[in-house]
Amino acid sequence: MGVCWFVGLTTLDVVHRSPVRPGRNEKVTATRQDVAAGGPAANAAVTAAALGARSVLVTALGSGPVATAARADLEAHGVEVHDVVTPGEDFPLAVSAVLVDDATGERSVVSADAALASARAPSPVLLAGLPTPDVVLLDGHHPAVARSVVEHLDTLAPRPRVVLDAGRWRPLFADLLPVADVAALSAAFTVPGHDDPAAGARALGARAVVVTHGPDPVEWSDGEASGTVDVPRVDARDTLGAGDAFHGALAAALARGEALSAACTEAARVASTRVARVGPRSWLAEVDA
Repeated sequence: MGVCWFVGLTTLDVVHRSPVRPGRNEKVTATRQDVAAGGPAANAAVTAAALGARSVLVTALGSGPVATAARADLEAHGVEVHDVVTPGEDFPLAVSAVLVDDATGERSVVSADAALASARAPSPVLLAGLPTPDVVLLDGHHPAVARSVVEHLDTLAPRPRVVLDAGRWRPLFADLLPVADVAALSAAFTVPGHDDPAAGARALGARAVVVTHGPDPVEWSDGEASGTVDVPRVDARDTLGAGDAFHGALAAALARGEALSAACTEAARVASTRVARVGPRSWLAEVDA
């Protein structure tokens, strides 16, 4: 069983499924409602745990009622949660409002992400007390936390592999791409000054690159070889968190020692399983650990 750290954002997602999208000043009745922890790092951690990895989440939660609900969901799904927020500190965890189109499975999200408060760097003592990771995924949220974790990884021998979840450009990525062993990019990702996502990531120092294209083949390159991986075809029922599922499965496979091409194949399988099921957690029962 590999050990994976997931470093970054947790939110609480309130998800409504509806056959129609509301217009201006209009109210519609949902056909389904789910409440679950969200955020790139948190969702990836849930996925990795379902696949049998020891899944450690380093995030900012706080102790309010929203955080309590998010933590309960994460722990119920096998994630070891480590909160960098000082006990008793008032930390406003973001609540994401999600609408999933019942006909297409496409999602729309409104969220403050990590904009409501700046999370402080975790203490070296906290990081030193965590199980030594095989793979560390960074999602680009909570910069002080990410930088602190990168500094900690430099003290470990051998240094764990770093996977960077880069769906859209964030200024912090200028610091994180140079330490990324694998930069997992969306096709829409752009590095300022570069038109091609993979070329931009490599120019800033990423050693291997994976580019996802939704239902189309995944591209991968590790500096010595390159190729594509087909994505299993499914009827899209719910796309919320599909990218996070891909990243969690990618990290878990790499932690088991899989080659990048095989890890991409596994990640594509898991992401397709997620898309084919309705709801943020019901699909986990279909994933073989």
